Amino acid sequence: MKNNLDFKMDIPLLILRVGIGIMFALHGYPKFMGGIDKWTGLGYYGMGSIGIDIFPAFWGFMAAFSEFVGGIMIIAGLYLRYFSFLLFITMSVATATHLSSGDGIMGASHAIESAVVFLCLLFAGPGKYSLQNRWNK
Repeated sequence: MKNNLDFKMDIPLLILRVGIGIMFALHGYPKFMGGIDKWTGLGYYGMGSIGIDIFPAFWGFMAAFSEFVGGIMIIAGLYLRYFSFLLFITMSVATATHLSSGDGIMGASHAIESAVVFLCLLFAGPGKYSLQNRWNK
């Protein structure tokens, strides 16, 4: 029975990791490659919405890093919980940004949905079919 349960949990985790990871890597790539000007703008826009206006380039870089590198690491299932936490925080800030700019709940829905996915991955872990699982053996 355990093997059947593993299959029922590990295959969906793999599909979820690969699907969300690809989309976040693609979404984060232009931000990550945008350089200091792009990171500064992201940092001002995102963190400014929650009242933090110091180190905008750092915060923008962290958002871009979380999305691009985090997406790749989630696909691979490496350090998934760390990157899920980073992406959960990034999507929480994105939610606050959308809501404070007047986009409403529907404008923030992608960020909210993504935050929920990353929170679930944080608790679930990478599953059996991951590089982390292979390395731990």
